[in-house]
Order: sequence, then structure tokens, then C-alpha cells
Amino acid sequence: MFCPECKSLLMSSGGQLKCRKCGYIRKIESNDKMTMERKRTENEITIVDDEDEKVNTMPTIQIKCPKCENNLAFWWLRQLRAADESEVRFFRCTECGHTWRQYD
Repeated sequence: MFCPECKSLLMSSGGQLKCRKCGYIRKIESNDKMTMERKRTENEITIVDDEDEKVNTMPTIQIKCPKCENNLAFWWLRQLRAADESEVRFFRCTECGHTWRQYD
């Protein structure tokens, strides 16, 4: 929600909405919470937590699985450490589902 005085963002603190810029204070009412929660869920992206569905949409590469020696795996990149360090490449075997990583 925004401050009616200066149009800055109101911050929630101790059951009140406070403006950091002009000092405006408004008590949070039950209908305010419902409105804020509704807006938050409308703007967020829903993430499906089904690993099998997510993996099936990933790119594949020909690489030997260390567990079953299958030659096809899904791959993806993750930044696990600081931004100035290289990414880590993960692989998941399309046959047995074994996951391993490769550091560059």
C-alpha cells in the first residue's frame, strides 16, 4: 500500500502501516491484510514442485552416467558460490535418475 500523503511505500511494523518518508501512520485493519495477500498472490509466479515434470523440460546432453553408464542426461546450471566464481553444471541421468555435478 502507498502513503496517501506523499505516495511512498508504506511499511508494516507492529500492526501499523508506516511511511518512512513523511511519518504517516495507519493501523492495519483486517480488510487491509486480505487485500495485501490477494495482491501478492496475483503477482507471484506459481512454482510446481513436481521434479519429474520439471526435469522433462530441461535440455539434454550426451554424457556418460557414472552410475549406469547411460549416454544421455538432462543438464542445468546453478550459481552456488559468489558471483565472481563460475557456475556449477548439474546432470541427471535420463535412465536411472542419478544426479551429479561438474565444476568448470
